[in-house]
Amino acid sequence: MLKIEHLGIAVRDLATANEVYTRLLGAEPYKMESVETEKVNTSFFKVGDNKIELLESTDPEGPIGRFLEKKGEGIHHVAFEVADIRAEMDRLRNEGFVLLNEQPKKGADNKLVCFVHPKNTRGVLVELCQEIR
Repeated sequence: MLKIEHLGIAVRDLATANEVYTRLLGAEPYKMESVETEKVNTSFFKVGDNKIELLESTDPEGPIGRFLEKKGEGIHHVAFEVADIRAEMDRLRNEGFVLLNEQPKKGADNKLVCFVHPKNTRGVLVELCQEIR
């Protein structure tokens, strides 16, 4: 793992959350996009070398929709940048971690992603991210 890539925060209303975080951070989101496979709309903010991803569900039965129903708004996941996502997935499987994806999939912000089950990480959903080159 190279660094924390971003923190993912689940929100009920992206437009309202964007206003709050723009005021909080003193900058507007640098990117907004929809990720159909995850059933979310996202926006990204830069904070120094770090990023915050706001996630709004487009489907109440999607991962973020279910999270919001169960836990409400708040931190959804911590994402780590990796150099080789497939090698990191193999390493984690060998260490006994349960992965939520068999193969990396395309995520937001031009990344390949994979999630590690929170039951293995003391309740924290971990996302692995590799830049698509």
